[in-house]
Amino acid sequence: MSTDLRYNFEAGGQYSYHKEEESIAMSFNPFEEKPIKLENSFYDWKSLYPKPYNKKEVSPYTKLRVILMNGTEFEAVWFSHQNMRNCRNNDIRREMALIRRTEQQQQKRISMLKPLDENILEHTIGYEQLAVDLTAVLAMREPDPYVKQALDFALLEDFDHLYRYANLLDMEYGIKAENLVNRYVEITPGRPTISEHRFPIDDVRHYVCFKKAHPLTKLAINIITAAEQQTMNYYMNVGSTYTSDLGRKLYQEICLIEEQHVTHYGSLKDTTCTMLESLLMHEYTECYLYYSCYQDESDPKIKSIWEQHLEQEIAHLHIASELLECYEGTVWQKVIPDGKFPELLKLQPTIEYVKQVLPTVRLTTDFEDYVEVSEKYEASPFFKYQKLVNKNPVNNPSHMVIEKHIQKMDQDYRFETGQHPVSELRDRKADNIDIGRIRES
Repeated sequence: MSTDLRYNFEAGGQYSYHKEEESIAMSFNPFEEKPIKLENSFYDWKSLYPKPYNKKEVSPYTKLRVILMNGTEFEAVWFSHQNMRNCRNNDIRREMALIRRTEQQQQKRISMLKPLDENILEHTIGYEQLAVDLTAVLAMREPDPYVKQALDFALLEDFDHLYRYANLLDMEYGIKAENLVNRYVEITPGRPTISEHRFPIDDVRHYVCFKKAHPLTKLAINIITAAEQQTMNYYMNVGSTYTSDLGRKLYQEICLIEEQHVTHYGSLKDTTCTMLESLLMHEYTECYLYYSCYQDESDPKIKSIWEQHLEQEIAHLHIASELLECYEGTVWQKVIPDGKFPELLKLQPTIEYVKQVLPTVRLTTDFEDYVEVSEKYEASPFFKYQKLVNKNPVNNPSHMVIEKHIQKMDQDYRFETGQHPVSELRDRKADNIDIGRIRES
């Protein structure tokens, strides 16, 4: 990165939305930066294994950024492997292999920031806090009404997952999740997890044309798809290693919902983009996220990691731009008309916004659209699937967690800043498994 930019980085400090600092941040164009030589940027073993954060001292948002960028790097690697398997040109494949190896090093480096003493369930609370706050932040600024609706819809499901895992954490470890999230997010029911099981045909959305979409929309779709995919993968990989049958069952159930979310968000991606156009957009998204993380990071050591990774991503972006122009005859401006970053991503408390969305818990999906459950016809795939999966609702894992907590402690575990906006979800001595799932007369 340029000397001037580095000076701005160091002088600017932590990112805030003051106009002067925002102007500096939003004037950054990664296409105008001189890229480093990528082949000289590999980390040795000492650099690849950074000192983990202290779970008792670090900001919850630092933990969330670690989870977010871990997932972003996995998406980059996964996307690259799929492209390699469908590309016949070995010159392109070699360039992608070079990028992919550095992406792999970045992902391995970020994943090691998680400390050994942070157990699976504690780390899971971070995943769900990220899912809530990230989705809400993206929705609050989203200019496309259809994409905003997609974000708001899944937001209430991840919000409920946080509540279920928090009850398990309290019951099995005696740890209050409100302390882990620093009370930045409420812990209370959303759309009940049991109500989220939909027939697969109802999880597919309309795709968004990236060439016409607002920059924030394109970034939001890429960011949230990677984040939800990371959550799905984490639950898929750690669920079987959890220490109780009840916990294993909960991870199994919620992991299947996260798969639905990956379909839900992934289907918003532009299917008309070429392989190299998509590669360019992936690299631009990573540059945007690392720049945002750097501006917002409070931990000096992790801040330096975001800066180092940004420098590598700028190099990736320039390679992607050259490949696009060389092999498809397309300049980067055709894909990203203005390379300057739009409003940066800033994780922040979103309690009030979530409260505004909570009254929509009765919504479900109908093909590409959203309807109240009461509007679904009785023979619809939604109700058929519910009867198959939730044949006996008392055996539903997410419901069992709450019921067992109530049996053990006389009520569920919550952290609320006021009365729940939905009256049917206020009872702390009974888990509502009908709202959003059963037709109301």
